[in-house]
Amino acid sequence: MLKIYHNPRCRKSRAALEYLSGKNISFEIREYLKDPFTKTELEEVLRKLGKSPFDIVRRQEDIYKKKLKGKKLTREEWIETLILNPKLIERPLVVSNHKAVLGQPPENIDKLL
Repeated sequence: MLKIYHNPRCRKSRAALEYLSGKNISFEIREYLKDPFTKTELEEVLRKLGKSPFDIVRRQEDIYKKKLKGKKLTREEWIETLILNPKLIERPLVVSNHKAVLGQPPENIDKLL
């Protein structure tokens, strides 16, 4: 079953959710701002994405621009930062049993189907 890590206030996240709904497949919605990632979950999603923590950082967010831009954090430090500041995580993330994609554009989700 697919899982979408969703932010209902995000236009791109809503577009991916609508795209998934139109596919007539079962999926789970996780509002990750209300129900944040655990370290284990985030590590697993990163492994499935084939990306580093920094690769999924939203660099346009104020917290990044004001507090993090230019800092050389370790992988572990980025993971902790993302867990403590889930708004920094690119969205939406769509995850299957073995792989994950960034759901923007929504057609990226087809790689999991």
